[in-house]
Amino acid sequence: MKKPVIGILGNLLLIENDIFAGSERSYVNNDYIKAVHMAGGVPVIIPPLLDNEIIDKQISILDGIIISGGYDVNPLLYGDEPRENLGFIHPLVDDFTIKAIKAAVGLNKPILGICKGAQILNVTFGGTLYQDLSYMPGCFVKHSQNAKPDVATHIIEVEKGSKLYEITEGNTYVNSFHHQVLKDIAKDFKVTARAKDGAVEAIEMEDKAFVMAVQWHPEMMAATNEIMRRLFERLIKESSKTL
Repeated sequence: MKKPVIGILGNLLLIENDIFAGSERSYVNNDYIKAVHMAGGVPVIIPPLLDNEIIDKQISILDGIIISGGYDVNPLLYGDEPRENLGFIHPLVDDFTIKAIKAAVGLNKPILGICKGAQILNVTFGGTLYQDLSYMPGCFVKHSQNAKPDVATHIIEVEKGSKLYEITEGNTYVNSFHHQVLKDIAKDFKVTARAKDGAVEAIEMEDKAFVMAVQWHPEMMAATNEIMRRLFERLIKESSKTL
């Protein structure tokens, strides 16, 4: 049986300390590669660039998309001024990712967003973010854990009737490595999971077969956690439907 090709939207890493200091490398963390492979897909890294024709071609040849984590989202994209606790931003990566998301949604490609992937998916369609959890009223959960990446450290409450609920079969525990979080939810999206303090942990696009994003890092847990593996298996299943 043919395996679907899953494009993982990449980042640009600024090299600081070797002979190539000042240059950039296109990359994704290898956990994404391993999670897609384990779930039965063919992982491909999609490098950031700003050529619309090439982006459209890149997306068109893929069967499914993962929007990976990365730097903070540029707040100018959602009409906010940068605040004191904003981290590093890379506007080129943001612009590339937004163009790729729009192309993928336009072609009805299955999408799984992860961490920043959830944030920029929301921003792409008109949503906003808290630039730091310190700006979110009522935040009390530790969302940047001091534990190994595959360790689940807090619970999320999953909305019954959602695609995520079909996968998790109820509330579940997740890892957590973020300091930004969704604020106003974009039109045509619904919240499908929250942390105990109200932080948005997952969204889904309504009226689309499979456009889902989560705030945690399931790729870091997939090797040891069946529920997290099922997220990637569902993406592979959805991406196989047009083969």
